[in-house]
Amino acid sequence: MDISVYEDKTQMARAAATKAAEILTMAIATKGQAVVVVATGNSQIEFLEYLTTDPNIDWDKTVVFQLDEYIGLEPSHPAGLRRFLDERLIARVGPGKAHMIGSETADPQAECDRLSELIGALTVDVAFVGIGENGHLAFNDPPADFATDAPYIVVELDDACRSQQAGEGWFASIDEVPLQAISMSIRQIMRSQVVVCTVPDRRKARAVRECLTGDVSPLRPASILREHERAFVFLDSEAAGDQFVSDRKGSWEKE
Repeated sequence: MDISVYEDKTQMARAAATKAAEILTMAIATKGQAVVVVATGNSQIEFLEYLTTDPNIDWDKTVVFQLDEYIGLEPSHPAGLRRFLDERLIARVGPGKAHMIGSETADPQAECDRLSELIGALTVDVAFVGIGENGHLAFNDPPADFATDAPYIVVELDDACRSQQAGEGWFASIDEVPLQAISMSIRQIMRSQVVVCTVPDRRKARAVRECLTGDVSPLRPASILREHERAFVFLDSEAAGDQFVSDRKGSWEKE
């Protein structure tokens, strides 16, 4: 795992987008297309702003998969994650293909099976992810399932996760946040050739500390990224807290 920390979230997002663009353009040059998994949420907003304005990415040659989605929301719901991606990625760059999760599905398991079949036939070049306040990776809340091989699964959202969504302003209260979601599984995320993880804000500092310095455990889902050979974690100084010291080159080392 490579950890880089920047003074503020703008610098962090720019650096993460530069790395992401490098990975995408290399995959396109090497094999003619890039398969990418894209996360949503406040931590990804500035990152996607920079990524979608990079002139070097041939988005026509990309295949996009949505990382996760609430179950039961209409596609037009302001908090819908598919809407987030439509507005901040799909409408801006027009990828060659985009496989979105059907939030309104009456059969969530069938939707998981559909997506699992699609992604199972491909090699994911890069997954863009974040770390939740409870340490979740995608919507895999603790204790996360580290064992399932299914690429997409139905998950229960815990109170800490749902509280975060309300706290970020996507819902008026925790009571409005759905209880279930469809999420890419831990093992499927780990199958990605590269992972770019972007984590800003002081409210993530505890999760960052526990996931990046504690034991690798389902109780700290994002800690599994430490076992990925090509995981790049981008933090701002607020999320990094005081557990890292600068080497003056952007990358920080644990004290």
